[in-house]
Amino acid sequence: MASVQNRVHVYFQAELNDHLPPEQRYAPLEKSFLVPVSVKDLIESFGVPHTEVERILVNNEVVGFDYLVRNDDRIAVYPASQSAGTSTLRSPVQRPPRFVLDVHLGKLAAHLRMLGFDVFYRNCLGDAELANISAKEKRVLLTRDRGLLKHSQVVHGYWLRETDSWQQTAEVLRRFGLMSDIRPFTRCMACNGILQKAAKEQVRRFLPPRVAEQHDDFRQCPECRRVYWKGTHHQRMEHWISELRVSLESTVDQSSEAQKQQSCSQEQVSAEL
Repeated sequence: MASVQNRVHVYFQAELNDHLPPEQRYAPLEKSFLVPVSVKDLIESFGVPHTEVERILVNNEVVGFDYLVRNDDRIAVYPASQSAGTSTLRSPVQRPPRFVLDVHLGKLAAHLRMLGFDVFYRNCLGDAELANISAKEKRVLLTRDRGLLKHSQVVHGYWLRETDSWQQTAEVLRRFGLMSDIRPFTRCMACNGILQKAAKEQVRRFLPPRVAEQHDDFRQCPECRRVYWKGTHHQRMEHWISELRVSLESTVDQSSEAQKQQSCSQEQVSAEL
């Protein structure tokens, strides 16, 4: 006796389409199956990591990742930007969020630390270790590797679209709404330690002679002993942070306008379902 194939209809919303092949983006998709599978596994079979998903509707009803799909289900899958700031799939990200970055994101780690964020980074960790740290310490896993985000342990994660580290920094701040959480020059860019004010005599042995002559304000990391001062590099970073704030404020205004249109968009998808 031949097995009966079941079929479901799937609609990926907004930036979730970044994970699909070009010919499948922004189009109704179908998937056939012989035995019931969870909606989480179904979504990831299209290449979309579960960490990118914030809300799922099946036949206009909200469901969790463990829902078993059935024949002729109509499934709409939403990212964070289309979920009105709430998720039915996981607990909220703690504020401010703490991060763990994969081995290819060393520059991004330094940039986020410069802005005051708690970032765990080692250049020698494997995927299983990164997933474990993310779950155990409740850190948001940032990566360019979709497969890493599909680890079942990972609750909060994000797939970076940008490849340039400066653009990635802005992307992370926009995605998690971190403009008000920026605390520049409070963490060590090298090891993530919290910087402490230090007297010149206390750190003089670590300083180039010219720096000791020209500067009096110093911060030192108690973990790795690295010393920071307000040199030309500090000035360049301050300028970049000022430009970043302006860019993020503009993005917030655009997001507010987009949210006003969101309910209409979701009503349209429900009608299609």
